[in-house]
Amino acid sequence: MGLDMYAFTTAEPVEAEVDFTAKTATELAYWRKHPNLHGWMERLYREKGGQDDTFNCVNVALTADDLDRLEAAIRADALPFTEGFFFGTTRPDEIELDLDFIAKARAAIAEGKTVFYTSWW
Repeated sequence: MGLDMYAFTTAEPVEAEVDFTAKTATELAYWRKHPNLHGWMERLYREKGGQDDTFNCVNVALTADDLDRLEAAIRADALPFTEGFFFGTTRPDEIELDLDFIAKARAAIAEGKTVFYTSWW
């Protein structure tokens, strides 16, 4: 049990920036119990109009601008402190994993793919 977090890519068009479905997707990144990153993604989801009360098992698309903002927050140690049942604690060693994800996500977007985040807890 706990917070499982994923980034996927899809070549199919998505109908909205949040709460969409993708029939085919390829895993780009996986995090286990990285609540501060999850909190940042939830804020983005809400900014884009997401309405799910629990922010669980919903999709949010990430644009190049979103990735720029995420990278700036990571480098400034400014991911929002986030807690939740079985969420665990964000660790400093996750910074490199996060930056690696951002590089892969930028490459996928440059190839014309949609990158999106989802979680399950």
